[in-house]
Amino acid sequence: MESEKTVKLHIDISEKHKETVITIQAGEWTEELAELVKHIQNPRQPGGKRLVGMQDDRSILLEPTEIDYVFAEKRKVFASTKGQSIELRMKLYEVEEVLGRYPFMRFSKSVIGNLDRISRFELSFNGNLCVYFQSGSKEYVSRAYVSKLKERLILGGGKSDL
Repeated sequence: MESEKTVKLHIDISEKHKETVITIQAGEWTEELAELVKHIQNPRQPGGKRLVGMQDDRSILLEPTEIDYVFAEKRKVFASTKGQSIELRMKLYEVEEVLGRYPFMRFSKSVIGNLDRISRFELSFNGNLCVYFQSGSKEYVSRAYVSKLKERLILGGGKSDL
C-alpha cells in the first residue's frame, strides 16, 4: 500500500514579524510545488477583470493572460494580442491598475508588458532590452526599467524558466 504524502503547515502570527515570509521545505521539486509557488506569486482570484477593446466598430473582450503588451501611441492605447493591436478606450495608467493582479510591469513610459508571455530577450547596443513574446512580436524595455525587469524575472515574477 502506497503511503500518502502529507503536507505540514506551520503558521506563526506575531507582531514581531515585520513582513510576510513563506518558506517551503521539500525533498524534491515537483509540479505541485511549482503550481503552489506560481499561485503564491500571482494570486489571481476567479472572475478577474477583462479588458474591452474596439476593433472595426465591435467590442472585443480581452483576457489579460492573452495580452503580450499594452502600449500608448498617438494619444491612444492599444493591446497587442495574437499578433494584432486592439484599441482600448482607457488611459495607460488605468490599464495598469486593472492589470495589477497579473504579472505585468512597465517596460517604458508608454509600454506595459506581460512577463508570462516573454519567450526571450536580447540586450541592445544602447542599453535597452529587446523582449520577444511567444506570439513573435517584440517590444523594447528602456534602460530605466531593465534592472527591475531582470529582478522580476529572476525572482519569478514571470515564467520560472527565464
